[in-house]
Amino acid sequence: MAGLLVIAEAAGRLGLVSTVQFPLASTVLVTAAGLAADPEFLLDVGATFAAWALGLTLTVALAVPAGLLLGSVPAVERALRPVIEFLRPIPSVALIPLAAFVFTERLDMKLAMIVYAATWPILINTMYGLREVDPVAKETLRSFGFGRLAVLLRVSLPSTAPFIATGVRVAATIALILAISTELLAGGSDGIGAFINLAGSSPDGLTLTVAATVWAGLLGVATNGAFVLAERRVFHWHPGASA
Repeated sequence: MAGLLVIAEAAGRLGLVSTVQFPLASTVLVTAAGLAADPEFLLDVGATFAAWALGLTLTVALAVPAGLLLGSVPAVERALRPVIEFLRPIPSVALIPLAAFVFTERLDMKLAMIVYAATWPILINTMYGLREVDPVAKETLRSFGFGRLAVLLRVSLPSTAPFIATGVRVAATIALILAISTELLAGGSDGIGAFINLAGSSPDGLTLTVAATVWAGLLGVATNGAFVLAERRVFHWHPGASA
């Protein structure tokens, strides 16, 4: 990353690229550092993260039980698979204009887009994790008279938890992307996407836009890193936790 910044800076300084179309890397970094002390930008970051946190919470609350149901009851999974396979490939960003017509409140629209896009990795990972549960452990518990729900809670769910955590980590990044994309494409008065929209009309619009975009990328990296760290600590016993 540092090497790319040096190359970009040198290309601008030597006139190999136009600094009108591509701001100097040093200028962008200075502007990005200034945004860290900009109250307006920090409020927008807070608005984006509030929608992200609420949307991700709703997604987990919906996707995990749905994944457990689909993974535990083959008849339900077979009945709903055509619907899932139809909806899953649809690009989430392409649905933002439709969501703008359906939802009058911007927060509701962001939450709907986050839940739709972030559901799939959690749902699929939960279903996949259930298939990896040791059948001997389940049969052992059944032999002692435990019912299906008890087996699910005592064996299947703990064994599936690392897979669910991986799905949540992937979903967290997707949720942040959708939150910012919805703010950017559907308008609104708050959020990082709205800040980027407004930055384009300022005198130093290009540099400010790129600087805000850099922060969006850094926040995405930080979010993913935090989930990776939590996953490794909580599921240190799982083979995939150190990956």
